[in-house]
Amino acid sequence: MAEPTPRQYVPLTCHGHSRPVPHLSFSPLEKDEVYYMISACKDGNPMLRDGQTGDWIGTFFGHKGAVWQARLSPDASTAATASADFTAKVWDTHTGELLYILQHDHIVRAIAYPFDNSGMLATGGFEKKLRIFDLHEQKPISSPTSQNQVVEPVTIETSKAFEIGEGAHKEPIKFIVWTIDPTIIITASGDTLRWFDLPARRCIREAKLEGEIKSCELVYLAPAYSSATDIGGGLPVLAVAAGKTAYFWGGQRTEDELKRMTFSHGIASVGLDLKGRKVVVGEEPGTWARVYSWEDSKELDVHKGHHGPIWSIAFSPDGNLYATGSEDGTIKMWKNCDGFYGLWRGGVATGGSTE
Repeated sequence: MAEPTPRQYVPLTCHGHSRPVPHLSFSPLEKDEVYYMISACKDGNPMLRDGQTGDWIGTFFGHKGAVWQARLSPDASTAATASADFTAKVWDTHTGELLYILQHDHIVRAIAYPFDNSGMLATGGFEKKLRIFDLHEQKPISSPTSQNQVVEPVTIETSKAFEIGEGAHKEPIKFIVWTIDPTIIITASGDTLRWFDLPARRCIREAKLEGEIKSCELVYLAPAYSSATDIGGGLPVLAVAAGKTAYFWGGQRTEDELKRMTFSHGIASVGLDLKGRKVVVGEEPGTWARVYSWEDSKELDVHKGHHGPIWSIAFSPDGNLYATGSEDGTIKMWKNCDGFYGLWRGGVATGGSTE
């Protein structure tokens, strides 16, 4: 009996950026099943969107260089961006106002919030230093004008931050993952992952991978959607792309290797469908996203449509869609469930599956 054709839906395309999109991420799930997506872009203008529909909400203006990463805080009240202008910045997601400028001495490539604390940030980049900033220590000041309140952003120098694992990094830090255990942070630098113990401020483990790490993200579902039968047993899973191999770590401290999958092609990014047990990778060189089975590595689908490498893949907090960010300056959102969802109205897309 022939296997059923994969249910390929026409993706939603989000325009608005004028340069490559190196990173995108979703917020946690809020009440009423609401969540948001933020995208970093080399045009220097990160954008906030409705997570289900991709509709534009606002653009954060103020960086003077490419924005390499962008993340939303656990409560989605702030957004943090890492830029080539030697700063990381923190923004109010409701007003768009700049709240904090974290001044660095070189390009900032990576930024991360803790799992459940919107007042802390970790940064890293070309200084090869992992730093922790405590935003609680200084608050932006509001000053009244004739029209309304104006917020004066607070500038925090790196001397006010805590450096973790001094001298541990030999190459720029490109990704930072703050695990579900708030005392453990993971960095990706060159071809090496490092686990850091924050109270001890030192590196406790290193893992050298096949090649340069191109993407490194913690994948997790909202509590209402996760279960013990998911990949990782209901805990977050670290998904890493390096060379031709995707690596996955799980457990309470995200240090148990669950699996590695090696492909016939290089990969620029990797996403993980925890519930559907599928792996999505952006091929390199190339412009397609390929979908594989977690169990047997069989190719299930191919997503065509981007016109440049896919640098970032992120799943929504309910797992019902995922987004891809590309060198071509666009974001595409792909449906990952049956029936009605977001702007999709059910049924198989015209044109069918791409095989």
